[in-house]
Amino acid sequence: MSWGEAQKSATRELVRQVGAWIQAERRNFDRDQVETKSLNSLVSYVDRQAEISLIQGLQAILPDSGFLGEEGGTQDWVEGGFNWVIDPLDGTTNFIHNLPPYAISLALMDGDSLRWAAVYELGQDRLYWAGRGEGAFCDDRRLSIAHGPTIDQGLVATGFPYHDFDAMEAYLQVLRACFQGSRGVRRFGSAATDLAWVAEGRFQAFFEHGLAPWDVAAGILLVREAGGHVGHFHGTMVSDLTLLHAGQIVAGNPLSHAALEAWTKLYFEA
Repeated sequence: MSWGEAQKSATRELVRQVGAWIQAERRNFDRDQVETKSLNSLVSYVDRQAEISLIQGLQAILPDSGFLGEEGGTQDWVEGGFNWVIDPLDGTTNFIHNLPPYAISLALMDGDSLRWAAVYELGQDRLYWAGRGEGAFCDDRRLSIAHGPTIDQGLVATGFPYHDFDAMEAYLQVLRACFQGSRGVRRFGSAATDLAWVAEGRFQAFFEHGLAPWDVAAGILLVREAGGHVGHFHGTMVSDLTLLHAGQIVAGNPLSHAALEAWTKLYFEA
């Protein structure tokens, strides 16, 4: 198997095609077709069909690769090889309520490391993508946040707990610090989009608890390749695979990340 420019271009085109289908379905979407997976966790036929289409397309682009998908699309994870981590519709609840943002998120793992990633935010029709050692881009525009502002000069994004409330008090303490130490806090309902917007410099930092690998895989590489820092609540020096399964994330430009990480270290137990 090879992963080169032809495969990258084909993957971007696949993501755009599936995104166009999702948007077409949105115009006639019926909320009665929604199912509940668990407390406040929703799924529809759009999520499932989008994941099937992505897996079929990626199998053609990169044969013999494995998959980890949110909607049950785990297929033959290849130890030490190429594997895709997919969220076919990050922000399902937003989609159901016709409220952007919502996005396709996919990342390619090469062994235990992130190799390539894309987040397609459908509301504004922006495709974010990054390759290890190649930089991060929004469509054809290169992204850089290496010299971004301090957290008091910017916005912090987060997601509110919706099923695991054990860490609520610590969460509220970090939110209080963000309220007092930044220009404001925003919650948009799509972690993949939040991380893409950190990489673009719209947000200066992002944190969230209770996340799955497919929520963060693509965004981790986007932020890192844009010059930002990414880690869990107690530090950045962990492998990509460990970070994917940590269930928590802090990301931002270098200065803002340092400030936000100090708050998560202070209030969340290690």
